[in-house]
Amino acid sequence: MDYVGVLDGTEEDRQGWRELLGAIRDSDVKLAVLSNEPEGPGAERVKADAAWYGVENVFLSGETGVEKPDPQAFEGAADQLGLSPKECVLVDDAIENVHGAVQIGMIGVFYQALERQAVELRSLFGLNR
Repeated sequence: MDYVGVLDGTEEDRQGWRELLGAIRDSDVKLAVLSNEPEGPGAERVKADAAWYGVENVFLSGETGVEKPDPQAFEGAADQLGLSPKECVLVDDAIENVHGAVQIGMIGVFYQALERQAVELRSLFGLNR
């Protein structure tokens, strides 16, 4: 899941994401943030916010040296999680990143609004709310 443009929204959206990600995590799904954030203060904010959302895995291009939509960014994150790309879902607000993820076998969700993507993600993960 991307950070900028997805998880950094309004307070209402942030609360909605926190609830949704908690439900997904409770269904034994591994969660991760994959961001093109460089090293520095912005990276620390991404990590702190990820922890607030209950997301333990954070992959930043400033640390990995690879930016989305490079396939190596997606493959590296999947490898670190112990998953194949086909077992992963990427949520991103940049269509080129969604295309990059889909090209290596991930499910891509193009983020536009929390209400829309919440329905899609609940369906993908079998959550009945």
